[in-house]
Amino acid sequence: MERIGPILILEGPNHSKVPYSRSLFLDGSEKVLIDSGAEAKTLLDLKQEKGMELIINTHYHPDHTTHNHLFPDVTKWINPIEFETSRTVEGVARANAIYQEWGADGVEKWEKTLPLELIENLSGISGTYDYETEYRFGEVKVIFLHTPGHTSGFSCPYFPDLGIAFVGDYDMTTFGPWYNGTDGNIDDFITSGERLLTLDADTFITGHQKGVFKKQEFKAAMEKFLTIIDKRDEMIDQYVRNGLTFEELTEIGIFYPKRTLENPLLKTWERSGIRKHLVRLGYIVSESSRELVKLK
Repeated sequence: MERIGPILILEGPNHSKVPYSRSLFLDGSEKVLIDSGAEAKTLLDLKQEKGMELIINTHYHPDHTTHNHLFPDVTKWINPIEFETSRTVEGVARANAIYQEWGADGVEKWEKTLPLELIENLSGISGTYDYETEYRFGEVKVIFLHTPGHTSGFSCPYFPDLGIAFVGDYDMTTFGPWYNGTDGNIDDFITSGERLLTLDADTFITGHQKGVFKKQEFKAAMEKFLTIIDKRDEMIDQYVRNGLTFEELTEIGIFYPKRTLENPLLKTWERSGIRKHLVRLGYIVSESSRELVKLK
């Protein structure tokens, strides 16, 4: 656990790697948790020792809402774009490309695999926060920046008085940017990433693995991180020029290692991510033949 002023940085298991995430605890006169993906014992101990009045989720993904269910008596907020989506299994399935790739039957199969905790984590959210609005929790000022791309409603909490930004899934991992849900958008991801570089902040805290960056380190890492998008474009375009169909593209392992594509959810995201790049490159996928057609 690391402290920067009134902010405690809480680690998730395995260096906050998915399916967990880093959390922030605002340890002022009001006790607020931002994202609940950190180690369960750490969160429970903090609540017992210091109290917890509010949980704020930056977005609906389960690695950031993992432990909401441990605090049934605590008020929970999420961004306004994802409030309705996050409260139903059908909404989450559509946002995660499950309906897009596999239809109603796929949604039904996926729903049967869900742990009860996942549903409880989202159904317990009762309110929303506003974007680009100054909030004060005790002496801590925070603005929830609307930074779409990873998801349509994704927000990055910015603490202007402290020079800190919590950048979540701008995590600078070697995997690269993730926008593979139906509600993800490549161009928005780039624009939001560039916006983060303009903030008057000296400290950038990621949601996974890499941890804390200073400004210049973060800038260099962001440039490298976003370059992965161009590399994916180039790889997919070359495969298409070599005659591969959409279905063949989804077997290669462009986002996820090929050996992991037997996992239905990873295969779903692999397909959805490839679709996004094909659109970006000017191709359309024929639903009848899965052949690729270049738009004029």
